[in-house]
Amino acid sequence: MMELSPLKKQVVWERLIAIVEDQARALMKTAFSPIVRESGDLSAGVFDASGCMLAQARTGTPGHINTMAESVGKFLTFFPIDELSDGDVLATNDPWIGTGHLNDYVVVTPIFANQNLIGFFACTGHMTDVGGIGLSPDGLDIFMEGTRIPPVKIVEQGKLNEAIVQIARQNSRLPDEIEGDIHALIACNAWGDRRLKEMFEEVGLSDLELIGEHIIEHTDKAFQEAIRPHAGTTSTHQMTIDGYDEKLDLVATVSIHIDHVEVKWDGTSSASKFGINVPLGYAAAYSSYAVLCALASDVPNNHGTLQNIRVSAPKDTVVNAVFPQPVSCRHIVGGLLPDVVLGAIDKIIPGKLPAESASALWTLTFKGGGSNPFTTSIVTNGGTGARPHRDGLSATAFPSAVRGTPVEMVETKTPLIFWRRELRIGSSGEGCHRGGLGQEIEIGTCDGNPLTLVAAFDRIENAARGREGGQPGANGALCTSDGLPLAGKGTHTLPPDKTFVFRSPGGGGYGSPERRDPKAKEEDQRFGLI
Repeated sequence: MMELSPLKKQVVWERLIAIVEDQARALMKTAFSPIVRESGDLSAGVFDASGCMLAQARTGTPGHINTMAESVGKFLTFFPIDELSDGDVLATNDPWIGTGHLNDYVVVTPIFANQNLIGFFACTGHMTDVGGIGLSPDGLDIFMEGTRIPPVKIVEQGKLNEAIVQIARQNSRLPDEIEGDIHALIACNAWGDRRLKEMFEEVGLSDLELIGEHIIEHTDKAFQEAIRPHAGTTSTHQMTIDGYDEKLDLVATVSIHIDHVEVKWDGTSSASKFGINVPLGYAAAYSSYAVLCALASDVPNNHGTLQNIRVSAPKDTVVNAVFPQPVSCRHIVGGLLPDVVLGAIDKIIPGKLPAESASALWTLTFKGGGSNPFTTSIVTNGGTGARPHRDGLSATAFPSAVRGTPVEMVETKTPLIFWRRELRIGSSGEGCHRGGLGQEIEIGTCDGNPLTLVAAFDRIENAARGREGGQPGANGALCTSDGLPLAGKGTHTLPPDKTFVFRSPGGGGYGSPERRDPKAKEEDQRFGLI
């Protein structure tokens, strides 16, 4: 095995990050689903031969990235290394192996060099429609929510498994789109493989073993150094959320040890009978993300850090759903988990973490079209919580980091019309630093057919809370153009002469409003934000 100087190791590490970012960009440029192409609802990464993540693309969501980090190892329980060949590609959308719901496909490609398996490239992407009732919280079990593809070789020794592609097509309302997305996922891993082999030629490497050991060892050490000053501390935090038919409690206990962090969700409400439940892998992904943000924000996210964050929850709770419980809209509850974890850590290291954010994405899923049916998912978001020394961000997705769907793209591809899309004045939580503003959006249709909305929103009854005396952000709201309030979860259909009005939540404020700089207040008024 060749030796690498410390400088060369760092250069190769940075190159790996650049390669997986290229991998993610290739997926965005070739994807058919707008939520991947326009919003970046994806992940991409490179793994060593044992399935440990070495580097992840910066593009992507924590829910995709950190579940993907566990998925490769799960694939290897179905396909041992000695059963893999050059030209194989593995895939699944099983929520308990992949990202937590059926709409995301995980694709894993073994990397071979000199006929030896040296690692894997993996990626995930959101499919707009996988059959069933669609991206809806109304499902009562996983079978209602769509078509589940078990772990399979979607490509075997270079030959595409056409039967799997046809199963996906035949069960989707958007058959061409889902087939295109499957090919995009396969292609983006192939692009990563190509770029990696190019780097191997440049630096004289033949495998990932040496650099993988370096990455994991140094990341592990850096993470333990970051948490050591807080070792021996424990804190619990609770949040009440809207739920579907009843409110739910999310309770996190964070314990910081000398070499690892534990997050336990004991005390959290039982699983819902509707599709807002979260498989443990997805709950762990967002819990780990919050721990890294709060305690080790400068440490890279790979196996070296993730192996030191241990997340547990009682089975049959809303954060540890078991098969076949419905999980389609797991992103609603999952997106709120970091706020709970950050609240617990704030009690250990006060004065450094932001107030609560809108957090749960307001993804607008529409169906309609009459004899020319369409379905689409539009990403919108609310405001983030204020920070200890700065205002929150308006209309910004946290913790998912996905981008809002462009109006022009939606209006070009569907009969939908945006009558309004603007910042929601006065929605930020007041404080020494104010929270970010939500949005006010009005959408209708121009094709003369009824329009159906599948609603899956939170923060309507329970707003984002402020911190250190800051005020809560504004509650979210959903209504018709004539002012009729609508439930935040469920299916609503309007005649073509009516429109839907969405008011996404604002972020909580930080610190007493009395301490806000008068110049900042004047600026808020001058720009019409309050």
